[in-house]
Amino acid sequence: MRANFHHFILATVSSMNLFDAEERQARDAARPLAARMRPRTLEEYAGQQHFLGEGKLLRRMLEADRIASVLFYGPPGTGKTSLAELIASHTKSRFVRLNAAASGVKELRSALDDARRCLESRQQRTVLFIDELHRFNKAQQDVLLPDVEDGVVRLIGATTANPFFSLVAPPVKSNQIFEFKPLSKQDLLGVLNRALTDLDRGLGKLKIAATDEALEFLAEISDGDARRALNGLEIGALSLGAKQPAVLDLLVAQESIQKKAIRYDADGDDHYDAASALIKSMRGSDPDAAIYWLARMLEAGEDPRFLARRIVIAAAEDVGNADPTALLLAQAAASATEFVGLPECRIPLAQAVTYIALAPKSNSAIMAIDAALEDVRMKSVLPVPVHLQDSHYKGAKRLGHGKGYEYPHDAEDGFVEADYLGVDKQYYHPAPRGVEAELAKRLEELRAKRK
Repeated sequence: MRANFHHFILATVSSMNLFDAEERQARDAARPLAARMRPRTLEEYAGQQHFLGEGKLLRRMLEADRIASVLFYGPPGTGKTSLAELIASHTKSRFVRLNAAASGVKELRSALDDARRCLESRQQRTVLFIDELHRFNKAQQDVLLPDVEDGVVRLIGATTANPFFSLVAPPVKSNQIFEFKPLSKQDLLGVLNRALTDLDRGLGKLKIAATDEALEFLAEISDGDARRALNGLEIGALSLGAKQPAVLDLLVAQESIQKKAIRYDADGDDHYDAASALIKSMRGSDPDAAIYWLARMLEAGEDPRFLARRIVIAAAEDVGNADPTALLLAQAAASATEFVGLPECRIPLAQAVTYIALAPKSNSAIMAIDAALEDVRMKSVLPVPVHLQDSHYKGAKRLGHGKGYEYPHDAEDGFVEADYLGVDKQYYHPAPRGVEAELAKRLEELRAKRK
């Protein structure tokens, strides 16, 4: 009887193990290709070699087992979650994942309490991975600090928002920040080829051949996002069905991925970085680069009125009197933008951008006004010279206002020698370029007469 019971227990355990294995296989089969192909080792990990390559900082921290708390900052699909899991595996730590958008102080305290118990009872550290860390408010971020500082958990925070703007000061100051870059085309091609041939987790059992053009297209259109590239590959592969020979060509690839969505945060780094690139390209006299950044911002949904304002400013700040026509054209483009709207306003905006890029450059006007403003703010305010004071009211002459003023138009050459400031100070220094070169000659002549 005891033997029968023993066989019953073994059969039950075996049945449970088989059932668990079948459940696990069903779950794995339901997972998308991008989830199944998460790297299992650092060698399989693609990209981010600027901090994870041999001899680089994060690799050194891993080899020395000195990961305390770090912040991962970068766009989606660049491997932040995958690397966090690899760090937990490499350091033999528990991996606990929270999403800041769905977790409050209660869930956070519970995870920290579990980590403390695990450390005390089993001497095992916990890697606490918090996705979208920027969504935690100050109170939630403050809850983390004591346990992070005491070493109870190894915190890995991930955010797509610039941590210097989106997080409270202590996490930014106390954590090493690693900025993730979009994966290169070569990195993505490696990921796609590995997924095509992997028999265990990938598409190897389907025996699909993919053309170079198809893979190049998926790598190019994915904008450095491995998840997007793998999703397109999976849709294309599964859509071929039992077709033999199964060839994933360029047409199949193009039909297997949605229209390219431009990654663009209208209130974050994307907005400011692209605007900065547009302005600096015009200032640097590169019309091709300037047009590209204009196109990128328009395609991403940037307000064309914002672009028009930046173009007007660039015309005055960077071209100025070297070509006064630039400001007129920029203002006309701004008016046309208000009048016709999208998509037609892209044309006058492009006209203004290319003209400003190719116009001679001078920042003399902004340098002059900023220098004068500095004197007004930081030095004693200069009194208006008596001869320049308003004399168009009764009693002005009794005060001596306007006394000694000479009307320039009465002079034969339209110029009279007079002091219009009261001190010897020069703010405007014309650049020797374009129209302003002629203005510089004129100014030199006038200053010589005035002396």
